[in-house]
Amino acid sequence: MITVPPVITIDGPSGSGKGTLCRAIAGSLQWHFLDSGAIYRVLALAALRRNINIVSEEMLTGVAMNLNVRFLLNEGEMQVIFEEKDVTEEIRTQSISHTASLIALFPRLRKILLHYQHIFRKQPGLIADGRDVGTVVFPDACIKIFLNASLKERVYRRMLQLKKRGCNINFKSLLADMEERDKRDYNRAIAPLLPAENAWLLDSTAMTKEQLINKVMNYIKNKLVL
Repeated sequence: MITVPPVITIDGPSGSGKGTLCRAIAGSLQWHFLDSGAIYRVLALAALRRNINIVSEEMLTGVAMNLNVRFLLNEGEMQVIFEEKDVTEEIRTQSISHTASLIALFPRLRKILLHYQHIFRKQPGLIADGRDVGTVVFPDACIKIFLNASLKERVYRRMLQLKKRGCNINFKSLLADMEERDKRDYNRAIAPLLPAENAWLLDSTAMTKEQLINKVMNYIKNKLVL
């Protein structure tokens, strides 16, 4: 009898804390990890490197069909490996983020990447981070969480991340950028950013990283009976 590997999905907008949370859970459970957003970012990086027109779904599809991405967890930090090189920092720039959110609107491209994401589902289990992993990618996930935070708090968190990378970002410009990103994610025709019907809705605005991780790990342990 073949047992399907369990999946825990965590969806939510940028800056809600889902990346930090997913890495902590994957490390604690020793499960595999999927950052679905990073796959779109890597595709954006590959397209820009090859001077591909990002409004051409056909050209982007050709790149997507030959994408080679893997994730490594190293002491709680995630490394994104593309074509055997670490591109973790490179795909976190504002230009890559913007490009990724634009190409994510193409339906044929999303279908190809949907099948690609399914490859990451392996024993003993998978922690999936994204915007539609609980609704579209893994609708049969055993635990679904939708993590959110106030827009202002998410902007501050993103600014801290960028400052650590040596980037100086204006609050107002980042606020406008994230508002536009939210609008695209929540209102796109295919796989919009919405909680799954059976998802646990959690607001991280007033939580520290440790509080968030502890709260979610207790929830998971109760659900999985670990």
